[in-house]
Amino acid sequence: MTLIKTVEPSIEPVTLAQAKAHLRLDHSSEDDLLSGLVRAAREEVERATGMALVEQGWRLVLDTWPRNHVVMIPLHPVREIVSVTVYGPDGEASLVNPASYQGDIVSRPARIRFATAPVALRGMNGVEIDFVAGFGEVGTDVPDLLQRAILLLVAHWYEFRTAFGPKDQPVDYPGGYDRLIAPFRSRRL
Repeated sequence: MTLIKTVEPSIEPVTLAQAKAHLRLDHSSEDDLLSGLVRAAREEVERATGMALVEQGWRLVLDTWPRNHVVMIPLHPVREIVSVTVYGPDGEASLVNPASYQGDIVSRPARIRFATAPVALRGMNGVEIDFVAGFGEVGTDVPDLLQRAILLLVAHWYEFRTAFGPKDQPVDYPGGYDRLIAPFRSRRL
């Protein structure tokens, strides 16, 4: 199972102006640095929580058809299942009719239940599921705690921009970051 981002988010959940206000900066000489820190902080929050914060396109690639005909999508929240493509033994692609599967995008993880299995698949990467994930198209759709986690990381990384050795640790994550993202992490039983 492989996840591939097909469409990057068009915006960040935290604006440059919000980051500058949080840091109490009134100059623009470090705007590029701050924009990069906001992007990196969003990516870190997404990685740590298993979520897509703002709308983005993804592809889930599977080698084999699931035995129980149910595919779990490990990214949350899924907004839409765009298409399911299967590849035959000779590499020929065919779209799976949406009427032959049912998507549950409310659950975490989201899942798709298929009525039937294809006759044969190529040996590797035989199934591609394209979907859209994220809380919405604008930053205000993202929960406030996740926006605050991004701002906390941006401020921390802005403050500690130099290299630190092992004796100077911990400086990689600020206190409180884990508490902010804890409600959004997926848990295993």
